[in-house]
Amino acid sequence: MHPWSAPAVPQLPGRGGPVRVHDTSTGELQVAAPGPKARLYVCGITPYDATHLGHAATYLAFDLLQRAWRDSGLQVRYAQNVTDVDDPLLERATRDGVDWRELAASQVDLFASDMEALRVLPPDAWVGAVEAIPRIAATVRAMLARGAAYTLAPEEGCEHGDVYADLSADPGFGAVAHLAREQMLALSAERGGDPQRPGKRDPLDPLLWRAAREGEPHWDGGTLGAGRPGWHVECTVIAADDLGSGFDVQGGGSDLAFPHHEMSASHGAVLYGPPFAGVYAHAGMVGLDGEKMSKSKGNLVLVSRLRAAGVEPAAVRLAVLAHHYRSDWSWTQAGLDDAAERLVRWRAAVAVGGDSEQDAVLADLRARLADDLDAPGALAVLDAWASTALAAPGGAESGQRADLVADAVDALLGIAL
Repeated sequence: MHPWSAPAVPQLPGRGGPVRVHDTSTGELQVAAPGPKARLYVCGITPYDATHLGHAATYLAFDLLQRAWRDSGLQVRYAQNVTDVDDPLLERATRDGVDWRELAASQVDLFASDMEALRVLPPDAWVGAVEAIPRIAATVRAMLARGAAYTLAPEEGCEHGDVYADLSADPGFGAVAHLAREQMLALSAERGGDPQRPGKRDPLDPLLWRAAREGEPHWDGGTLGAGRPGWHVECTVIAADDLGSGFDVQGGGSDLAFPHHEMSASHGAVLYGPPFAGVYAHAGMVGLDGEKMSKSKGNLVLVSRLRAAGVEPAAVRLAVLAHHYRSDWSWTQAGLDDAAERLVRWRAAVAVGGDSEQDAVLADLRARLADDLDAPGALAVLDAWASTALAAPGGAESGQRADLVADAVDALLGIAL
């Protein structure tokens, strides 16, 4: 797949320092990448209901990480998947009476246009599940050969059985989210697992390969038979193929810590040895006016609809960055209005603030982002600078643009002033 076009990123004088982020697996701040290269994998969308604010908040969080890494001089390699065949996508296509491939393609295009509008740096590798199926099938066969997977008896009407991972093959299972078994069972049932399915060795064992059913899309799996891949192994294969095992940061929303990241880490440990990723970083959940934002509630806020209503994408980006990436928060009209007003103030200050302490602003922005991507702290630095610049005697008549501040905001926060 070809990702969206990359925005131009200004080169800043000097270098930022090492970036530390919160690692879910340790509960501590960790240097995200020791250098000189940085490898990032962020789980991509299942292409329907794109791009809602939960998506946007996640990809903006890891866009900050990319920008801070690049500013510190690291060579960044970023990979992202698209789960362009999966049960939720097929169910949505059936509900809407459209071909699942057409739904996926249209939503992928919409997502890409939203990311480009929000000035998110694109992945170097953007890989769909469908194009990765031959590699995924080979990986599942390898897990079977190692005794780390097993095949259930075929269901009625199926020639082959479904294949599941045997979690007992991974003694380190559970090291990402550190949940009690009762919590894991509940979240597995809630988030796409099938803990009640009879015949499994352990209720938590995740699906690796779903044997073909009548009316469902399927592909040749060799000795697995016709079918399609499970979700967790998809990300394991795509990440390992492009970045190699032991890459620096696995990112995604906090709802992916379990089961998705736990399971993909387990597959990676069995296949390549632990750890599959050095750091597991998770963005918080986004609600709407104090309520959970979800597809089932029908209260998703879509970036494309905001754009169609005339909202400047920079204001959307700034409204998201007003919240720390790890926090749970709610999208409100008041928050968006505040972001639009902040843009006006910053632009006015840049237009007249050429005599201000721009080097200090750059240093403070770098320090804030190096400390667990503290975007709200970075915004506070800029608010204080803007107030000073606008209050300076004769500032409005100076005619000296604060180009370094503008470049810093562009390069580090992704906002063009």
